[in-house]
Amino acid sequence: MSGSVIVWDLETVFDLKGFAAANDLVGKTDEELRTAHGDRFPKHLYHSIICIGAVVAERTEGLWHVKASGAPHIGERSERELIETFVGKIAELQPQLVTFNGAGFDLPVLRYRAMLHGVAAPGLSARPYFNRFTDDAIDLCDVLSSFRSPARATLHEICRVMGLPGKTGDLDGSGVASLFAQGRIKDISDYCETDVVNTYRLWLRYDLFRGRLTPAQFAGSEADLDMHIRERLSVKPHLGAFVSNIEPKTG
Repeated sequence: MSGSVIVWDLETVFDLKGFAAANDLVGKTDEELRTAHGDRFPKHLYHSIICIGAVVAERTEGLWHVKASGAPHIGERSERELIETFVGKIAELQPQLVTFNGAGFDLPVLRYRAMLHGVAAPGLSARPYFNRFTDDAIDLCDVLSSFRSPARATLHEICRVMGLPGKTGDLDGSGVASLFAQGRIKDISDYCETDVVNTYRLWLRYDLFRGRLTPAQFAGSEADLDMHIRERLSVKPHLGAFVSNIEPKTG
């Protein structure tokens, strides 16, 4: 069996400008817009992408080999450029896509933002990625709970129960807006990258469970990820928790 996979995740903030345009509130202050919106979770349409985290892997000789990992962010390039690069990689590889809650959030947000910026994304139509019940785009939150809300758990809970690092600091998705307001975009990017590495390892477990990997292939794929991280620890210390003999970084 051969092929490519992209395990990915978005971090977003409330798009005040878009909300104002949609609700005849142009000219209002940011505070007035937040008050008008209230405390409810914004509609997918009103999420602006801060970063796109991804692990790109290729299967050769039975093992998954990580080719790239990271979380490019708007401190480095525009939201449009982030989207263009990401959908371009999807068009190039036509991979299996893997997320945690991607069917319910990341995929529709990506589509909205691509259309908002006028980005052509034919690669997203190369496979039925928006079909919730195929393997073309696996949402681990959905499949591990058999698409039933009472059986759902968070990525952190599942990872910790299975002996994986999960979230290693104090940050979770609810803290992204605060960090963004402080200009700490790199911290958001680092957090996003740890999430996609957690999701990748969970996906390897799921492939082992399904018999798509033998125990030896699973161990070899995990060892490949370990090597990939070790080679980059000097510039990516936030991934230290994924190497067994390195203490989790919490600061």
